[in-house]
Amino acid sequence: MGTLAGAADPTAQNGRVREAVTTARRIVVKIGSSSLTTAAGGLDDARVDELVDTLGALAADGREVVLVSSGAIAAGLAPLGLPRRPRDLATQQAAASVGQGLLIGRYATSFARHGRTVGQVLLTVDDVTRRVHYRNAYRTLRKLLDLRAVPIVNENDTVATEEIRFGDNDRLAALVAALVHADLLVLLSDVDALWTGDPARPASHRIAEVHGEADLVGIDIGGAGRAGVGTGGMVTKVEAARIATGFGIPVVLTAAPLAAEALAGQPVGTLFHPERQRPAARLFWLAHATTPRGRLHLDAGAVQAVVGRRKSLLPAGITAVDGAFTAGDPVDLVDTEGASVARGLVNYDAVELPGLLGRSTSELAAALGPAYEREVVHRDDLVLL
Repeated sequence: MGTLAGAADPTAQNGRVREAVTTARRIVVKIGSSSLTTAAGGLDDARVDELVDTLGALAADGREVVLVSSGAIAAGLAPLGLPRRPRDLATQQAAASVGQGLLIGRYATSFARHGRTVGQVLLTVDDVTRRVHYRNAYRTLRKLLDLRAVPIVNENDTVATEEIRFGDNDRLAALVAALVHADLLVLLSDVDALWTGDPARPASHRIAEVHGEADLVGIDIGGAGRAGVGTGGMVTKVEAARIATGFGIPVVLTAAPLAAEALAGQPVGTLFHPERQRPAARLFWLAHATTPRGRLHLDAGAVQAVVGRRKSLLPAGITAVDGAFTAGDPVDLVDTEGASVARGLVNYDAVELPGLLGRSTSELAAALGPAYEREVVHRDDLVLL
C-alpha cells in the first residue's frame, strides 16, 4: 500500500478534481443527525435546505441521488419533551414515529423548490436479506430513480428491534450503495475528514486518501459524534467505507458544510479508493447486514464441501445446532474448531434439524417424504466469511 496521500500537507493532495466523483452518475449521500438538527433535537431548516440545494443541483445535472438520512429520532425529541436521545428501545421507537414524519415532510418541502418529489423508504435488515424482500427493496429504489424522484432512506426505527437493526445509518448507507450499485458514496457528518488522531491535537493531520487497510494502521479513530443526538462516530464511518469499497464503490468522507465542494470533486475530506471487483449484491448484504440467529456445526467434510468446493450444505455434514431460528433466517456455519466459515439462509426451523443430522437427503426423502430432499443451506443463499 502507498503512503497516506497528502497526510503531511493536506493542501498538497493532488490539486486535480477527483475523477471518481465527477464521473459518478448514481450517488448515495448519507447525512448524520448532528448535521441536520439543533442541539435541542429539532430540525435545523437552514441545514436541511443547504443540503437539498446541493443534491438538487446534482439531480438537475442528470445524476441519480439516493439520500440516506438520519434524524428521525433526533427530530422527535423536542416535540415529545425529551431532553436527550432515549436509551430504551420503546422510547426511541416513539421518538422515531414522531420525528420521521417531520423529517420527510421537511425534505419534501425543500426538494419541491427544485421541482423534485421525494419517496420515503424505511428499511430493516429483514427487508434486504430475505430474497423476495431484497428484490422488492431494489425495485422500489430503482423505480423511484426512474421516475426522477429522490429516495429518502432511513432505518425503520419505529418497528426495528435489536435483532433486525442495522446498528447505524453509516452502515445502512454503505449497504444501500451496494444494493443500488452506486458509483459513489458520500458520508457527511460534523467531522471534515478522517484524521490520524483527535483533530484538536496539534500533532494530528488530515488523511486525504486511503488506498487500503495498510493506510489505516495506527490511526486513532476515537468515539461517537455529538453527545445525545447521533449514534455514529468515526468508527462507524470507517467501517462503512470498508463495506462500500469492498463492493467496488469509492467513498468520500467529509463535513456536511463541505458537501457541495466534495460532490464537485474538490479535494476535501478523505477519499477511500475502492477494490476492483464487486461481489454478488445480495450475498454482500447477507455477509454485512445480518446478525446470525443460530449456528450449524459442520464436520470436516462439510467444511471442505462448503468452503473448498462451494457446495450447498446438506444434513449429513452437520453435527450440532445452536440457536432458535426459523426457515429463512441467517445462520453461521462453523468448523470443527468453532470458527465461523460461512453465513447462509437456512431452509429449516431449528426444532426440525436435530432429527435430520448425519442423514442423507435420499434417506430423509424415503423416510419423511420428498419435502425433506432439500439442502439445509443452498449455495445460492450462502456467503463465505
